[in-house]
Amino acid sequence: ISIANCHLNQKAIEIEAPQGVLPNSVFEVEIKVPYDVNRQQIGADGKPADLNVGGILILPKGFKLASKAQISPEVKAKNKGVFISPYSTEFDNILIVGPIAGKTHQELIFPVVAPDPDKNQDVKYLTYPFYAGGNRGRGQVYPTGEKSNINAFGATQAGQITDITTTEKGESVITIVNSDGAKTSQTLSAGLKLLVKQSDIVKLDQPLNIDPNVGGFGQEESEIVLQSSSR
Repeated sequence: ISIANCHLNQKAIEIEAPQGVLPNSVFEVEIKVPYDVNRQQIGADGKPADLNVGGILILPKGFKLASKAQISPEVKAKNKGVFISPYSTEFDNILIVGPIAGKTHQELIFPVVAPDPDKNQDVKYLTYPFYAGGNRGRGQVYPTGEKSNINAFGATQAGQITDITTTEKGESVITIVNSDGAKTSQTLSAGLKLLVKQSDIVKLDQPLNIDPNVGGFGQEESEIVLQSSSR
């Protein structure tokens, strides 16, 4: 799951869904993404920001996102301003949402319509597994593979910190000189709190700042029974 590749911390989520559903019925799968709403993260600009949340629901083939006409007014009200979409036309059984404001959306509601085995030969009256994932906060890794500013950054060489300066953007520039006199400079993003000071001796990969990550990704799996109305 791509979200999991960006969010390296593990945080628990919960799934609520019916145990069994009938063909063509509309039901809800709820992913709960709890966290302390008083905590803030570092934004891309280095300033404190509220956490956002997102979710992914991997349903059995044939199960799809319910259409607007099929969704109850109650669920429409709960999901006001929330855009849930299929991952693609090919994988319309995979639903994604977010990032959206976490303070008001710690419960992600996915309206789903069950398939009909009489109309789809690939679907049977069986017990199916399904999977859910939820994240809170910004990711630690960009899709390009680069680290975001939601990380603890290690020293690129061992040695002594000879200088720490602050740029106009609020970035910290740390200069390290090793035992051979070789000098390296590292620039840490604005908003990160340093663990080191000038004259400190550091080891290779020793963290230079406090890990700012307060978010994380969690995943769970469950089962749902597609039941026949004649049974």
